[in-house]
Amino acid sequence: MPRRAPERIGALLTVLTERPVSLYAAAVLRIGYGLLYLVFLLREFPHRDEIWGPGSPWTPELARQLFDQTGWASILTLSDSRPYFEACYAAALITSALFMLGWRTRVMSVIFAVMVASFHARAIFMTDGGDNLVLLMAVYLVFTACGRRWSLDARRARLRASAAKVKTGSAGPTLTAVLHNCGMFVIAAQVCVLYGSAGLYKVQGGSWGNGTALHYVVNLDLFRPWPELSRLADEHEVLIAIACYLTVLLQVAFPFVLFGRLKYPVLTMLLGMHLGIAVLMGLPLFSGAMIVADAVFLPDRFYRRVGLLLRRIGRSTHVGEAGVSPRGESALVPPQPAPSPSGH
Repeated sequence: MPRRAPERIGALLTVLTERPVSLYAAAVLRIGYGLLYLVFLLREFPHRDEIWGPGSPWTPELARQLFDQTGWASILTLSDSRPYFEACYAAALITSALFMLGWRTRVMSVIFAVMVASFHARAIFMTDGGDNLVLLMAVYLVFTACGRRWSLDARRARLRASAAKVKTGSAGPTLTAVLHNCGMFVIAAQVCVLYGSAGLYKVQGGSWGNGTALHYVVNLDLFRPWPELSRLADEHEVLIAIACYLTVLLQVAFPFVLFGRLKYPVLTMLLGMHLGIAVLMGLPLFSGAMIVADAVFLPDRFYRRVGLLLRRIGRSTHVGEAGVSPRGESALVPPQPAPSPSGH
């Protein structure tokens, strides 16, 4: 027994220093947050001036005064001109798209983090708070090798390796592996802290203890994008109480179920909870950020199976359109009548 502990520690250090782990999960985080922020910017495009631009009630001068007190900074406050703001907004859209696609990921991850931090700091009192988690994850992803899988960088590396007839390797330098693994660990720890602290905070509240908290939530005008749907949900008092208790239980227990198969049903229930928050409370950015963050706990074998399944579906669709069965056999065609002896 005394020898096993040092051996396990040595094996763990070997894994952490020799190869990046959870590369597929890192790719999902990159794709998820890049797409989420791109959709967020597109959704707010008609209101961009009121939220971040020179016409915002939270003027650039007020933002700069706050930066003097908090130490924050934003590229949006470097100039008050509208053309400059429009150029920054266009750059943010392009950066989000390229980061999602995994083009020059090392550079784009840094630019993406700068863009998210700048837009967050510029209108810190104007958004619903969902971009807080996006900001944290954008900073953490800078240290990860999130472009090693499902990216344009990965495709380019495979093509170069094929042309040179060199076997591609997933293990990079020790520093890259250590930074990536530490970044993924911090992301996982951040999610655990979010769930654990949220659950423990709810335990202290009397409304969560008696199962009435969600009743008050669905009746707040600020979080009622669909009043009829909120009213319908509020009519089922027993379900509201069950949802209250289940929410607290899932959040408190979350950090303790990550190393067993129980995490799969827990993650599924959390997915349903976040979808409910997005629809009933009108917080799609927050819900999307949490759903993407939960993906860090799924193993690479899960994503490999998903990728294999998608490739099979894609091949089946392509083969079906070409008139060939998935097994490579010719598609069945109606029998044709034999030609008449006269040749007509």
